[in-house]
Amino acid sequence: MSDPYSPEGELINIHSAFHAGAYQQVLDFDTSPFSAPNQLPARVLQLRSQIALGQSKEVASALASEKTPDLVAVRLLAEYEQGKDVVEQAKKLAEQHAQENLTVQLVAGIILDRAGEPEAALEVLSKHQGSLDAVALIVQIHLEQNRTDLAIKEAQRARKWAQDSLLVNIAESWVGVREGGEKYQAAFYVFEELAQTNASQSPHSLVAQAVSELHLGRLPEAEAALQQAIAIDANSADTIANLIVLNTLLGKNDEATQLKQQLGSVDKNHRALSDWKEKKLEFDQARAKYTPKFEA
Repeated sequence: MSDPYSPEGELINIHSAFHAGAYQQVLDFDTSPFSAPNQLPARVLQLRSQIALGQSKEVASALASEKTPDLVAVRLLAEYEQGKDVVEQAKKLAEQHAQENLTVQLVAGIILDRAGEPEAALEVLSKHQGSLDAVALIVQIHLEQNRTDLAIKEAQRARKWAQDSLLVNIAESWVGVREGGEKYQAAFYVFEELAQTNASQSPHSLVAQAVSELHLGRLPEAEAALQQAIAIDANSADTIANLIVLNTLLGKNDEATQLKQQLGSVDKNHRALSDWKEKKLEFDQARAKYTPKFEA
């Protein structure tokens, strides 16, 4: 049986657009010509794209009566994004179907990781049988855990059997940005190609390009990429967060402060805001240990 995600497969273009963060392009795909076995995977990609675009309520409502494990998993993700506690349901669904169902593996893994249970997520994702989607998630989780060593090993293993797949290139680039040095430039080439290709250009891919530019010290180029991203979606939280970083590096503190307020209104729970708050608290606690001494 041929791989639908291979370069010759039906799903290659919609799958690539999804992983480039080009979610509107995914929704605009005409999936009617796809063969029957690929209709459900294509629908899952489109539903997950809706969720990524903030349409969780609509997705949950549309899937309310669905019994297919893939669609139940997507409904749980949509409900989780609305703030509902679905972790136990996700675990139960994984126990029942994760052994043989890739969508359940992926979506349950996402929910568990976001709920602060990365080890449980990794256990579910480890059941995959040659899925690059699962590999990419595993790499992400290891990077979140600051286990770059494990992320490197996972990407290297995948490279042996996946060769020049887009997802392997992306996963290696995530790792490269963490490793630094000459890997920044290699990551930049991958992200730039995604960001400057019409089919895969999105705030997501442009931000990835900008981040690699920032690491390379190319601030004007990073700013250009972020301005492209914000022109596509003025409310992209990740774009705004990286604009804050850029403006801080440029010494534009007033602009950075305004952008922080904007980020708070767009996504008050964004990881950057919680990270900055945590670091400020740690700094204040460290500072409190020292009493300045003044000599007359």
